[in-house]
Amino acid sequence: MRGLDSQFWSTQGSNVTLAVIAIVAFVAVVALIMFGADLVRGRSRDKVQLVVLVTPVLALLAVGLIYPAFDTIWISFTESVREPDPETGINTVTTTFAGLSNYVYAFTDPTMARTILNTLLWMIFVPLLSTGIGLAYAVFIDRAKGEKVLKSLVFMPMAISMVGASVIWGSIMYNYNQTGDQTGMLNALLVLVGLEPVSFLTVQPWNTFFLILILVWSQTGFAMVIISAAIKGVPPEMNEAASLDGANAWERFWSITIPSIRGTLVVVVTTITIATLKVYDIVRTLTQGRNSTDVVANKMFVLSFVEQRQELGAALAVILFAFVIPVVIYNVRSLNKVKETR
Repeated sequence: MRGLDSQFWSTQGSNVTLAVIAIVAFVAVVALIMFGADLVRGRSRDKVQLVVLVTPVLALLAVGLIYPAFDTIWISFTESVREPDPETGINTVTTTFAGLSNYVYAFTDPTMARTILNTLLWMIFVPLLSTGIGLAYAVFIDRAKGEKVLKSLVFMPMAISMVGASVIWGSIMYNYNQTGDQTGMLNALLVLVGLEPVSFLTVQPWNTFFLILILVWSQTGFAMVIISAAIKGVPPEMNEAASLDGANAWERFWSITIPSIRGTLVVVVTTITIATLKVYDIVRTLTQGRNSTDVVANKMFVLSFVEQRQELGAALAVILFAFVIPVVIYNVRSLNKVKETR
């Protein structure tokens, strides 16, 4: 505060004033447009109001989503060339079309290829483990004593940020000391039973799976709560009828429970998969991508903002988007099948 002079506060005051004026002007324009649409009478009233309501949303989507997406795709097909100016000798940067060279590099360079492979591993294991453990937990504690408490214990990690979860696992569970007493819980247990401590975050390739466990720990609670709610929606009469027909618990689970909650399972898997593809915090906090643990989101950040190689970063962003497309298609097709069965 002492180092801030009057010019700083004057500049900040001007910025705040401009921001307030812009917000007031925006609200006034929207109010006038809405008021004008409300004055329209006749058959065109509904159409005019629809256009007035939808146009701002489409404009915001175009400015905030569609244009950046196409701009990123274009940047991924270019490269920056630094050449000295023939007259001044000063290096100038020109952008030229590079075709698929950035994508070829992304899939052929060993480091980049390892990053993409790690992302695929995260994409496979996190949804499967989170959903599988959440499903098993929801089934076993359904209508059990202390159900609410048991659910709360598993759901609690959802309230912790990814950075917080990373710090917890890094300092409490995975901590490794080359010399001295082991303070990490897992290594302390290993030493207690006479085994050598393990550097969980550096030993390859298992360090990637140890990072995956952190996100599984965080997402299992989400899967468990959603699946548990779906299981409670299964009519008990169906299980009772199956029991009278001689079906055991395992047969009732596969023949009644799973088909009844299939739509919920698809939504849970899809949601966790998309969240997994965006994982950045865990890797950035614990390893910064070292020891072959990098993922696309972190590598994209490093290339774009640290190494100033925006073209390669844009290519990775497009690859990440391409990973999402099959997930969305599977989600839509699976939900359509569920609707057809009903």
